[in-house]
Amino acid sequence: MFKRRKSVVPKVLVIGLDCADPSIVFNERYDLPHLRSLMDRGIWGPLESVVPPITVPAWSCMMSGRDPGELGVYGFRNRSNYSYDKMTVANSDAIKVPRVWELLSDAGKQVAVIGVPGTFPPKPVNGHMITSFLTPSTDHQFTYPAEFRNQVLDWADGDYMLDVRNFRTDDKDWLLEQIYLMTDKRFTVAEHMLTELPWDFFMMVEMGTDRIHHGFWRHHAPDHRLFEPGNPYEHVIRDYYHHVDARIGRLLAAAPEDTIVLVVSDHGVKTMHGGICINDWLRNEGYLALAEEPEGVIRFEDAVVDWSRTHAWGEGGYYARIFLNVFGREPDGVVLRADYDSLTAELKSKLEALTDEDGQPIGTRVFMPHNIYQQVNGIAPDLIVYFGDLSWRSIGSVGNQTLHVRENDTGPDDANHAPYGMCIYANPASNSRGPRNGLHLFDIGQTLLALFDVPPPPGMGGKVIHG
Repeated sequence: MFKRRKSVVPKVLVIGLDCADPSIVFNERYDLPHLRSLMDRGIWGPLESVVPPITVPAWSCMMSGRDPGELGVYGFRNRSNYSYDKMTVANSDAIKVPRVWELLSDAGKQVAVIGVPGTFPPKPVNGHMITSFLTPSTDHQFTYPAEFRNQVLDWADGDYMLDVRNFRTDDKDWLLEQIYLMTDKRFTVAEHMLTELPWDFFMMVEMGTDRIHHGFWRHHAPDHRLFEPGNPYEHVIRDYYHHVDARIGRLLAAAPEDTIVLVVSDHGVKTMHGGICINDWLRNEGYLALAEEPEGVIRFEDAVVDWSRTHAWGEGGYYARIFLNVFGREPDGVVLRADYDSLTAELKSKLEALTDEDGQPIGTRVFMPHNIYQQVNGIAPDLIVYFGDLSWRSIGSVGNQTLHVRENDTGPDDANHAPYGMCIYANPASNSRGPRNGLHLFDIGQTLLALFDVPPPPGMGGKVIHG
């Protein structure tokens, strides 16, 4: 049982579990004693993510209180300019607003940050940082300060794992082994940092929860079309959550008794039924024209597009981004500004009417960035599409024989992201207990700053969670 906080300035521990789902974490049948103990001591509930609920940008949205439009980051890769082929991976340089650990550093608090997406290349902090899974390798500078690298490698037995590379694989035994190895190395390093380094604010994000969902969801979820009761991997996800819960228990035991603890995820998980071939659909509908017929299925970037006859094209991923070929904006744009609104409305109507192979509606949702974001910075998509409300993914390749496919075009993947993650907030100084609805990703940053009595910067979204 936590003791009442005696120190004037609290210590705050944030444990991020990428993609951790409330249907698992809050379900008593999964028997997660350490997470359940935190729930019993505090408040807990679903945590609404941003549009889109994607790891990048969601963690930066959480820690800055800014939406993807304000950040100008709409996914892992973003258009760098209005050319047709320039896409770059979002890194720490793409985030132009301060995040919680930077605001706390500026206020003189000591911070320790491990694995939070959007931290490579590392920036100076008042404390220590280990960057995230988008770091190319540990051959690159992945710590701050630079010399901290050697200590991290020593704690990790010489090989700190940033991610499970190539997690979309049919070799499930190898994948499972790698996920456990990565998770144990991260938590071991976290234990060392928590007990051997000075800190006021400590935050780590574990990616294993995301990787195990994408790799094993069909073996776990009865609503997946390929689920087979009694399959050899049926309890892999359950057992992994047990393991993570035990590692969290070790962290909690090592932290001061009056530590304030938050366990959060950036989004949830849901069964993926298949994919919609967005560029083939656009081609069939007359919005996309190719100058050469592809020989088989090819990547869209390898297709020869006739831009003079193309009005729109799309990107693959857990959601679809559709870009219009606008006159005066794109190099060979053909969509007149006067026709922009009518074309986006037409596409929205057609996309939301999409059905499955049997003609049944799938419930696709379409968003216009200027309608959902406070600002629209960077090169935003013209349409954001949740196929089947995220039960189907966007297939970006072209040359498919059907508009519906049952397998992912970038490797085996069983799950999509859901718009609600989870939050547990255990504050020893509060008597608040029980489930709480209405929590939003932005509330986390506001709450963390309030705990340290650091004022939020102007324009930061969210509200303080009183718990």
